[in-house]
Amino acid sequence: MESFFNHRETLWALLIAYLLLAAQAAEAGDGRRKARSNIILILTDDQDIEIGGMTPMKKTTSLIGQSGATFANAFTVTPLCCPSRSSILTGCYPHNHLVRNNSLDGNCSSPVWQKFQEPFTFPVYLQKQGYQTFYAGKYLNQYGDPKAGGVLHIPLGWTYWLGLVGNSKYYNYTLSANGHEETHRDRYEEDYLTDLITNRSLQFLTQLSRPPFLMVLAPPAAHSPWTAAPHYKSAYSSIKAPCDGSFNVHGKDKHWLVRQAKTPMSNTSIEFLDNVYRERWQTLLSVDDMVAKVLDQLKSLGLLNSTYVFYTSDHGYHTGQFSLPIDKRQLYEFDIRVPLLVRGPGIKPNRTYLEPILNIDLGPTFLDIAGVDVSQTPMDGQSFMPLLVNKTNNRSWRSDFLVQYTGEGRTGGDPHCPALGPGVSQCFPDCVCEDAFNNTYACVRTLSPISLQYCEFADAQSFVEVYNLTSDPHQLLNVAKTVDPSLLEQMNQRLIKFQACSGASCRS
Repeated sequence: MESFFNHRETLWALLIAYLLLAAQAAEAGDGRRKARSNIILILTDDQDIEIGGMTPMKKTTSLIGQSGATFANAFTVTPLCCPSRSSILTGCYPHNHLVRNNSLDGNCSSPVWQKFQEPFTFPVYLQKQGYQTFYAGKYLNQYGDPKAGGVLHIPLGWTYWLGLVGNSKYYNYTLSANGHEETHRDRYEEDYLTDLITNRSLQFLTQLSRPPFLMVLAPPAAHSPWTAAPHYKSAYSSIKAPCDGSFNVHGKDKHWLVRQAKTPMSNTSIEFLDNVYRERWQTLLSVDDMVAKVLDQLKSLGLLNSTYVFYTSDHGYHTGQFSLPIDKRQLYEFDIRVPLLVRGPGIKPNRTYLEPILNIDLGPTFLDIAGVDVSQTPMDGQSFMPLLVNKTNNRSWRSDFLVQYTGEGRTGGDPHCPALGPGVSQCFPDCVCEDAFNNTYACVRTLSPISLQYCEFADAQSFVEVYNLTSDPHQLLNVAKTVDPSLLEQMNQRLIKFQACSGASCRS
């Protein structure tokens, strides 16, 4: 009997020890949850990296890039606002989130999108993990449309919502402030959208009850109408659009839409492009101020060292490349490459990474920071946190990826270019069109072992473009007709697999 009681006391002692350890583990777990890092995403609009778009961002480059990581090979998986932003939100390729263009009929912020895609956006997952979430600025181009819920619709996952109705503007716009209409006019001190987003974000940080938090700031710059803040309207007065690379070069051997651009461009067209280029830089100076003010606020509140800050754009841009005036939508590097800078806990300063990072990787990275298993979500992208904290190397990273775009044309033709008939859009008065229904393509872009791009168009010709970017970085020469046919077959099969991928199969 005595041995029984001794044994029982031993069991009780073990049980108590177990409970104490469990309590300590739970307490440590709570501590870890409380200590989860904050996340800020600053998402610009139409900001390129290939033609100098980061040059005005002196403060941003210093405070984020030099204090953290710069990704030299960051890409969008589709070069248009609404499809790209939908990819960022869902972590999915366009063939999985099904947003085709910037129209409501193209599934941009449509009721269908709201029902089937919004529940799987990254803020939803983070909010479930206890994050306070804040959004300010441009969301999706058709957000606020009366046919899709108007300003009353607050996208899932956002605790504090300040969404721009429609496309980018700097003055005279409407916001949805947590579902209430907020109208703004043209007074700089109160209405300039980039500064308003900055000020509201600073208020959010000041009034924050507790971390962790997710904050997305989406200013209108550098999108048209390129309205600079008053004190920046005279900046860069002597700057002109860069004239190197593919600028003012005829797009021979390219898809018909690019071939139809007039080369050489007229002097008035070049003067127009110079003005656009300068005005884009002027609008970005206010974004540079935003970055400095937000990081200064984080520092003053003791939050800087526990916050990851990401800076990127939805896609690139062109001003005269291949004689195309101004837009995006094309498969070339100037439209699909984007800036990407990151700073935060565990990231060593002044590092440059060459691994290809996609905008569909942002959501998975945020989930990784929050402790969410990305493999349990429908996201196609993958977290690049292991790269940032040196837990992996480029041997375990992707070497190729998919770029997709669905052309957007007018059924009745464009009034600036009636001679081409229906199907074209985004035309200029001299009948240079930036888009068309059959400007629909899918590409495989590889960076290793060779920098290559293979693209197929969904048109009557099944047109193909292939570029060796190692020897031809400006994509001047389409080698589709001269390259080894076995390579074309190999790339075609890779493209077919990419277009059918979903979730984990996109990452393998």
